[in-house]
Formats: sequence, structure tokens, C-alpha cells
Amino acid sequence: MKKMDKILFYAVFLLSIFGLLMIYSSSNIWAEYKFHDSFHYLKYQFLFFIIGLFLMTFVSRINYRFYYNYSNIILFCSFILLILVLVPGIGSVRNGSRSWFGIGSFGIQPSEAAKISLIIFTSRYFSLNQRYVKNYLKGIFPILFITSIFFGLIMLQPDLGTGLILFVSILSILFIAGVDLKFFLCGGLLGVVGVAFLIIIAPYRMNRITSFIDPWKDALGTGFQIIQSLYAIGPGGLLGMGYLNSVQKHFYLPEPQTDFIFSVVAEEFGVVGVIFVVGLFGLVLYRGIKISNKCSDLFGKYLSFGILFQLIFQAIMNLCVVVGLIPVTGVTLPFLSYGGSSLLVSMASIGILLNISKY
Repeated sequence: MKKMDKILFYAVFLLSIFGLLMIYSSSNIWAEYKFHDSFHYLKYQFLFFIIGLFLMTFVSRINYRFYYNYSNIILFCSFILLILVLVPGIGSVRNGSRSWFGIGSFGIQPSEAAKISLIIFTSRYFSLNQRYVKNYLKGIFPILFITSIFFGLIMLQPDLGTGLILFVSILSILFIAGVDLKFFLCGGLLGVVGVAFLIIIAPYRMNRITSFIDPWKDALGTGFQIIQSLYAIGPGGLLGMGYLNSVQKHFYLPEPQTDFIFSVVAEEFGVVGVIFVVGLFGLVLYRGIKISNKCSDLFGKYLSFGILFQLIFQAIMNLCVVVGLIPVTGVTLPFLSYGGSSLLVSMASIGILLNISKY
């Protein structure tokens, strides 16, 4: 057994530390106004960071085959949590979505754990049923059926962004498992139709599409977030306006410490800051692919790739929203955005990758 991949560890550590710095910078004005404590968001995120660091280290010491043995139990527990969070009185509503378990000032989002549990289950399933990978009925349908149930439960919250990340992550495992490309072409067409249907039946999603096409048509309404994000990115230039000197965080950019934290990075650190963050995510991608390629065990290969793809795809979605390439989805930037559940699950996921790297 080798030592864990230290480069991957330090890349994630740097992203998380930089995230703490940016959470304070982006949130201190709003936190002072709302809580009379400019460090409010930083203190909570720092607590989750310390817990996450211990969790990542602890998980990196657990043989990844443990998840192979208990994948069914892990998936079932996630399924129960996704049902419980929909029950009024148990699950709490935040920002219009019943997707949280509220524990005092803390909130836990079970959909974050559902993503990794489904990746573990799918990885085990295809490592056991590799011979059926070309068979739609025996090989692919069972996984798509289970994934659709999880997707449906997440959509009841509703949380389209997390649902899409979950579904696409599972499709990525199907791809590297060797599923026929015709399946992805047909599935892609059905997916477009399905997403269009989900958008049409929810007026707020349709508003996001129209504001994406022309945000200035409703500059003070549905287009407000993306316009303020672009106003933040524009003045950044090469070196930015300097740490703590963001203008848009002064009650212009809504929730700058969560979905649009990258806008503040671009405003305060310019192109250099953008390259730094994107470069670290690129390093995580490179090391993750290297780990997946070198793993001779099918379960480890699928698991490492699924975890990696889920994190990178989520990061890409967030960056695309921030620069106006796709409609607003409510997806956070892993390791940087404020959010305890996201940080803990992301760091635990990296812990699994670090353990696989030892083999």
C-alpha cells in the first residue's frame, strides 16, 4: 500500500482555506447588518472546515472496500432521509426549498449525502454486473430506475440543480463502464425533453430561462442576480480591486457568500484570482483522473471517477452560472461557497479518493 496523494490533499486544503477568506470578504457587510457580527458566516464555516478536515483525514484511513460491503445500507439510509426531509415539521424550508434538517442554527442537506451514496451503489453495481453493461434491461434500467426515484425525491423539494448533478454523475459512471454511445444520444434527447417539461411546469424556472436570455429585460427582478454578478466580474481586470474591496457585496449581489462567491473572487483578485481557483480545480481533476486510471479494481475505478466527476461538474455549473453561460441553478462552488453540508460531503468524498490513491 502506498501513501495517499498529497498533491490532491493540498489542492483541496488550499481551496478550502481560500474559501474561508472569501466567505469573510463576501459576507462581512451583510453579516454585520443582519447579525451585528461581521464574522458570523466565517465562524460557522470555519467550524465545518475543522470538522471536514478531521472527517477527510478519518475517511482517508478507511479502506474504500468498506463502502462496497455496505453500499445497500448507505443507499437505503439516504433514501429514508430524502423522504423525511419532505415531511413538514421534520424538514425545514430555506430559500423556497424543503431540503434541510434544521438543528438550531445549523442545517443539514440530505441531498448532498444522496449524491455520494448513489455513486457508491452504482460503482458496486457495475463492478458486479460488468457483463450486462451492454444490456439495457438487465444492466442499465435498474440503475436508471433507482436514480430516477432519487431525482424525483430531490425535485419534490424542489432542487433542480442538485438533481441534475446527481443524474449526470451517474451517467458519467455508465459512460466509463462502457455503455453504448447510442444510449447517451437517445437519453440526451429524452433528457432535454424532460428538463424542458420541468421548466415549463414551474413558472420560476421559466423566469430563470427568460432572464438568462435577456437579463436586462427584468433588471430588478429575475435578471438581477446575473446582472450584479457581471457588474462584479467586469471591474476586476488583471489584479482585481484588492481583498475586502468588493463593491457588489454591499447589498447589490444577493447571497454573495454562496452561489456567487466566484463573482467576488473575480472582482477582488481579477484574472489572477480566477486562474488560481480554476487552476486548483484543474489540479484536483488531474490527480483524480490519475487515481482512477491507476486503480485496477473496477469498484475503485468507478467510485473514484464518479466522485471526481460530481465535484468538477458542480464546479463547472457554478462557474457557468456566474459568468452568464447557463441559467441560475442555485448550485454552490465546492470548497469555496458557504454551506456546511456541502463542505463536509465534499471533503469526505475527497477522503475516499485519498484512500483509493493508496492502492
